[in-house]
Amino acid sequence: MQADPQSGGPIVRGFVGSGFRLDEERVVAALLMTHETATEWSPPPIASLDMASLAILVDAQPEFILIGTGATLVRPPVTLVNALEAQGIGVEAMDSRAAARAWGVLRGEGRVIGAALYPLDA
Repeated sequence: MQADPQSGGPIVRGFVGSGFRLDEERVVAALLMTHETATEWSPPPIASLDMASLAILVDAQPEFILIGTGATLVRPPVTLVNALEAQGIGVEAMDSRAAARAWGVLRGEGRVIGAALYPLDA
């Protein structure tokens, strides 16, 4: 996956085992991405996902946050979705591979978004 180089920011370049390849050598199991940074992440169970867990993303004031929930789609907690929407931040949940691909497309369009990607085998 490649992005328009003018959009900047981190891009998931592929999948390796249960992780994400961010460049030629860096592989991480889970990560938080803003339109400018990628941070390795130790996520809580999805049922416990809350605003504090996503503070890096919320602070970046994205249009919306992609939540990649692992191997399959799992709905994030309604309280989290409501809290994000109350701040004007939309939420899109999908499996982590789909979220990583969507990230590349949306960042290629220059969109200011965030992503929380659970391990591919979660």
